[in-house]
Amino acid sequence: MTESDAAPAVSADFVQSLARGLAVIRTFDGEPAELSLAEVARRADIPRAAARRFLRTLDQLGYVRATADARFALTPRVLELGYGYLSSLSLPEIVQPHLDALSHEVGESVSVAVLDGVEIVYVARAAARRIMSVRITIGTRLPAVVTSMGRVLIAALPDAATVLDAAELVAYTPRTRVDRGALVAEIDQVGRQGWAMVDGELEDGLRSIAVPLRTRAGVAAALNVSTSTARGAADDVRAELLPALQATASRIEAELAAARV
Repeated sequence: MTESDAAPAVSADFVQSLARGLAVIRTFDGEPAELSLAEVARRADIPRAAARRFLRTLDQLGYVRATADARFALTPRVLELGYGYLSSLSLPEIVQPHLDALSHEVGESVSVAVLDGVEIVYVARAAARRIMSVRITIGTRLPAVVTSMGRVLIAALPDAATVLDAAELVAYTPRTRVDRGALVAEIDQVGRQGWAMVDGELEDGLRSIAVPLRTRAGVAAALNVSTSTARGAADDVRAELLPALQATASRIEAELAAARV
């Protein structure tokens, strides 16, 4: 799965070299963990000579390491780039015990994500088993319109149409909704009912259910349970998992309120 990067608006203060350096870092998405110079240049859409300079700079700064076979990989130091954001949030720390408990209760993977433009970003997760081809970790980004958490978060926006207009509607599976009118109707329904279910739209055989997580400022994140379609009929799975999901969300919201988040 590729990340869709919107080009930043060009202004007199825009530093293109910084943007390219960040693009180089984003090329390392874990699939595979090590990349060649040519692969980095292609993924970042920059010349090989520029990619080489950025990689050598990142290597000297300790964010990238070069392997013996002329490939490159991120180092743990790159986590520093996101630590300031994550450490400023009490959300991941508060939700993690609740995610662990819910995952143990339902026997499935449980996640929390926030909305960033047209994508969701995973900020907390309790993985019971791997059911997706894409490896989900903290920081993983997925298209919001084809995920249950994304639809919950879009539904909470004052103008959901803005995100839908900016989103690239891609048919990841034969079940993916790519008709804008159908998506608008779906988002409206999600907003009214307070939960979303996505059934095989992002990946065949994957079903997920999500609910919002509210703070004093409004919907700040979404909580979901991911399962396989082999677990049973959609209505039966929803009846089984949604009450546990909503109860966990209520407990998290109560703790967030107590922490004045």
